[in-house]
Amino acid sequence: MKSQKFINHWIISANDDFETMQILFRSKRYTWALFLGHITLEKLLKAYYISVHHKHAPPIHNLLRLAEKSNLEIPEKYIDWLDNITLFNLNARYDDYKREFYNQCTPKYTELWIQRITEIKNWLLKKLEE
Repeated sequence: MKSQKFINHWIISANDDFETMQILFRSKRYTWALFLGHITLEKLLKAYYISVHHKHAPPIHNLLRLAEKSNLEIPEKYIDWLDNITLFNLNARYDDYKREFYNQCTPKYTELWIQRITEIKNWLLKKLEE
């Protein structure tokens, strides 16, 4: 496996999704913006996993589990954030949760979580450079 090739793929794809997240936020598509925020972090965590283990990341979507499987030392505040952001994946995709999630995703709520996603994204990119 050529690890760097896959790492670069995940980083480029995550950056594209991050940009789309911002467009969706400006378009007031808040649930989908947060879903793409989750996808952004998932891809960066998979890149980190590959950088540590030199094999493909497991096909899981739980951000905290991905971080733990990567042996990543996670700042305490990010643990709760990752758990919450993982829910954006489920809540945006499944009809059972969509309506409640839609009502929760006010502009203020979404902006707060985009700021947190951005902070974690930047932290993960720095970790990938180490």
